[in-house]
Amino acid sequence: MLEKIMNRRTMLGATGLAAGGLLLDGGAAHGLTWTARRPAAPDEAWARLREGNRRWAADASIRPHQDLARRAEVGRRQEPYAVVVSCIDSRVAPELVFDAGLGDLLSVRSAAQTIDPLVSGAVEYGPAELGTPLIVVLGHQRCGAVTAAAHALHEGTTLPGDLQRIVEALRPAYKSARGDVDKMIKINSTQAVARLKAGKLLAPRIARGQLKIVGAYYSLDTGQITRLV
Repeated sequence: MLEKIMNRRTMLGATGLAAGGLLLDGGAAHGLTWTARRPAAPDEAWARLREGNRRWAADASIRPHQDLARRAEVGRRQEPYAVVVSCIDSRVAPELVFDAGLGDLLSVRSAAQTIDPLVSGAVEYGPAELGTPLIVVLGHQRCGAVTAAAHALHEGTTLPGDLQRIVEALRPAYKSARGDVDKMIKINSTQAVARLKAGKLLAPRIARGQLKIVGAYYSLDTGQITRLV
């Protein structure tokens, strides 16, 4: 009798997941491998990321798409549903904080998620070549690069080597935030969103509803991501 009940629960659970676009496929995290249909629309892609972040923040990650079958699948073709532009900070790995897996995200990382032509080109690759429907610019709490830049700008000092390029890239956000580091982090992300939206390659896709660009902020304390724009 117990076996019948457990089998029925398993079947009902799989049915519910299938209705939500998630299917059970055999045994990785928590004894299950999860596969999911790629979100085709920007809002659907953002909803997938938000749900993954909720799991991460609640310590309930399922670690999807992290098995040998997925590796073989994406070895032939990739269909990432989002480009995530984030800081190089070791505590803000996109696949972890969004509870995503292999082939789900294109991760473009720079200090304080600053944008230059090379970064812009890397970001544009997803929508232009792979039809990726969403770009997320993700800033984060207590960003070391922003903090260092704010200090250098306040003191009027020059950082060594190419670190000064980061300072100059963050100068507009510093002025707008009037030196407040947390505001500076958020303003820098929204300014990066505006810059990407104005790009000649991305703007037409946004106008047609094929692409959205979202600015977001990650809390190191809670693990939660909030949308800025």
